Amino acid sequence: MKLTVVGCSGSFPSADSACSSYLVEADGFRLLLDMGNGSLGALQRHCGLYDLDAVFLSHLHADHCIDMCVYFVARYYRHEGGRCAPLPVYGPEGTEQRLITAYDDVPDERSMGEVFDFRTLKSAGFEIGPFTVRTERVSHPVESYGIRVEHGGRVLAYSGDTGVCPELGTLAEGADLFLCEASFTHGKEAIPDLHLNGREAGEYARDGRVGRLVLTHIPPWTDAAQNLADARAVYDGRVDLAMAGAVYEV
Repeated sequence: MKLTVVGCSGSFPSADSACSSYLVEADGFRLLLDMGNGSLGALQRHCGLYDLDAVFLSHLHADHCIDMCVYFVARYYRHEGGRCAPLPVYGPEGTEQRLITAYDDVPDERSMGEVFDFRTLKSAGFEIGPFTVRTERVSHPVESYGIRVEHGGRVLAYSGDTGVCPELGTLAEGADLFLCEASFTHGKEAIPDLHLNGREAGEYARDGRVGRLVLTHIPPWTDAAQNLADARAVYDGRVDLAMAGAVYEV
């Protein structure tokens, strides 16, 4: 699998990155994990506007889904080549209505469904194209899912947004690459069921015996270098900070 970091900033875009969005490719199939603020523009550096095969939305906070509204514009009002066929979009219950409400001026209530084939996430195992995936509901103020993506004997795990919870450990277990949020700073914020810090991300990587940890969703006001050091203090595998445009072979 090939993983491209389209955007990795937490909560709002930074000067260097759009919000959460990650492109996963294998066998010519393109799966996008989240489409947060600013990510549609950045995505076009890595694939064609109409080349996605499926989208996974971990949850419905704006920094993970709001660019689906402008993607609707690109797909619905496409003149050259005609309107796009419905694209599979996996999201929590209410995803379609959330995007209709955010856009606020769709031609009618059916318009989103004409270009997006909405499929409701639950904690389950299923197939997306060539990928075998497992989704688990994780701990966040709104319904939120992490995902485990397997292909060719390799495993990518993505936390979405979450606090400490056993389900995240299940997703991360034995992953070759664990893309994990680290929004908080160890010893500074301590809000349960919201986000992880760098140390907690490192503990999940250590306990799950993952091959590589990539810290992501770090807000511009958080010291990323400190989170990196905190993760390395508890996990002796390779740890990177996600950066827009970075590419990983999983």
